[in-house]
Amino acid sequence: MGYNEASPPRKPWDLQFTAEPEEVAALRRVMRLHLRLWGLEDVVEAAQLCVSELVTNVITHVGFGTPTTLAVSMNATHLRIEVHDPDTCALPTLLEAGLGSEGGRGMRLVESIAARWGVELRADRKATWCEIATESASPCPVNDSPRLSRAEGLLDLYKAEHSPRAASAGGRRMRLACAEEAAINIIADLLHWLHAHGRNADDVLDRAQVHFEAETDVPA
Repeated sequence: MGYNEASPPRKPWDLQFTAEPEEVAALRRVMRLHLRLWGLEDVVEAAQLCVSELVTNVITHVGFGTPTTLAVSMNATHLRIEVHDPDTCALPTLLEAGLGSEGGRGMRLVESIAARWGVELRADRKATWCEIATESASPCPVNDSPRLSRAEGLLDLYKAEHSPRAASAGGRRMRLACAEEAAINIIADLLHWLHAHGRNADDVLDRAQVHFEAETDVPA
């Protein structure tokens, strides 16, 4: 795998590779090295995860062995990541993955991490891109309620069991993205449990929503 070596400061670079699962780890290492050279250590984990999901999307929906290009640049205060492939028909979408599905959430995860994402169609290829903010976001005020404490404890346990890497990920944006994905999986697991015990999952979700709105003054 050869790449056009970037020259500082933060000069755009690209890397041609073949879309195969074995390449993902190498791409993550290249991203880490370049972003550290650029002084963007705070977005390394988020960028690596986006690269993994974008490349996996090509492998899954375009095919193994697809000639692909990773292009990285700076767009003002955002890191821009593009993955180019020759299939202009297989467009990535935000899928509502089924309860029993282990896949289908890749672009949802990218959306939760990146400030924005999209697809550009060109004459001979498409470019799926995302942009990650490089300026630290101000922390949101969070009240210390028992419900929040219990939720955070549950999320920590779930992440540690199902994704040790995610549980130790650095960066507030990355931690929130991993927590969101864990929360989705927890809800899905609970719905499976309710269904297996003859309960109506929709009714339970409706009741939970009523409790949430009543306790947070969210308009119905």
